[in-house]
Amino acid sequence: QGLYSSVVCPGLVMSNMTYRILPVFLWKLLMPIMWLVSGCPGWFWAVTHCTASDVWLFKQKPEYLDSLVKYHSCTSGLGRCYVEPRKMDVDEDTAEKFYQKLLELEEQ
Repeated sequence: QGLYSSVVCPGLVMSNMTYRILPVFLWKLLMPIMWLVSGCPGWFWAVTHCTASDVWLFKQKPEYLDSLVKYHSCTSGLGRCYVEPRKMDVDEDTAEKFYQKLLELEEQ
């Protein structure tokens, strides 16, 4: 039908969900280190670096993307933003089964 689906990982995004992973005091210790490594203030880092994979993916032709890859937003030690494709732990047979199940659910 001309519909495509891709999986992205936006990187580290500070939200209510993030604070539940580690205790708040640990985040308060880690954030200044992350800001120093990225070379920019936290709000700017969150906005520019956490959307890299989303923006990159939007600019691609969907028919050329690998449906079994997850696209991650990454940042180099010097603060350069890039997207890294990583193969998901799903084979094509499993992916096809998921797709068929989605089609069944859509009919219901």
